[in-house]
Amino acid sequence: MGVLGGSFDPVHIGHLIAAEEAARQLGLQRVLLTPAKDQWRKPGRQLVAAEHRLFMLRLAASGNPAIGVSEIDIRREGPSYTTDTLADLHADLGEGVDLHFILGFDALADLPHWVEPQRIAQLATLVTVVRPGYQIPWDTLEATVPTIRDRVVTISMPEVGISSTEIRRRLAAQESARYWVPDAVLAYINEHRLYGV
Repeated sequence: MGVLGGSFDPVHIGHLIAAEEAARQLGLQRVLLTPAKDQWRKPGRQLVAAEHRLFMLRLAASGNPAIGVSEIDIRREGPSYTTDTLADLHADLGEGVDLHFILGFDALADLPHWVEPQRIAQLATLVTVVRPGYQIPWDTLEATVPTIRDRVVTISMPEVGISSTEIRRRLAAQESARYWVPDAVLAYINEHRLYGV
């Protein structure tokens, strides 16, 4: 089972490609998109309400059996840490579940600064994309998580130059975001007048 967390503010095609490629390359039955309730690591920016982001994720995943949506972080009271998410998923799905936590290269490099990085590596295999010209900073990672090399797998991913930040900017400027987000998500954004539409 794959797990792809994020703010998904809004979900976009790049998120869906990442989930589908991870499922395909690793033979995962499903990848769960798990939206964060808040951004404790990025203070200062208000997210669109969790209910809207959750509904947009459901629209985006609709009809794709390889992608599901989890409310586990949104339901949690207080700050949401990856260790809590993975532990709760183990409890919900059964201790025998083999979790694959999908994270970007920058997030993997920053793992030593996360809450309980060693426990994260115990609870899930870490799946990342290594970009051309970049090397995983093994020395830095092993200083915090000595067994990290055994817990990381890499996958290849087509480069998708789409970000939620750029989508929000485009929408606020009344520019098109068509093909950046699924059509159903764009219709929802317009209907609910999100992101300055």
